[in-house]
Amino acid sequence: MMKIIMVCSGGMSSSIVVNTIKKEAEKEGIDIEIKAVGTGEFADKIKDGWDLVLVAPQVRHRLDSFEEQAKAAGIPIEVIPPQSYSPLGGTKLITQVKKYL
Repeated sequence: MMKIIMVCSGGMSSSIVVNTIKKEAEKEGIDIEIKAVGTGEFADKIKDGWDLVLVAPQVRHRLDSFEEQAKAAGIPIEVIPPQSYSPLGGTKLITQVKKYL
C-alpha cells in the first residue's frame, strides 16, 4: 500500500481531489491511502510514515519549506499542476502518483 499525504490550505477542494485520486487508483488496481492536511498540520503529520507528499497548487508558494521537511523525512514531494487539481484531473493525478510505485 502506498501512503500519500497532500498538503493544502485546508479547504473543501482538497477532499474532492483526494476522492478523485482514490477513485482513479481503484480503477487501476492501485492500493493507496491518501490524506489531506492543512499547512499548519503538515510538520507533525509528515512524521507518520508517508511514501509521497503532494502539494496543492494554492500552497506551492511554501514549497521550499515543505521540501525541506519532506527531505528530512526521506519522502519525495511533488506539486500538483493547477490543471490537474480538479475532479476531472484523476488520470493526470494518478500518473503523477504512479512514478513512485
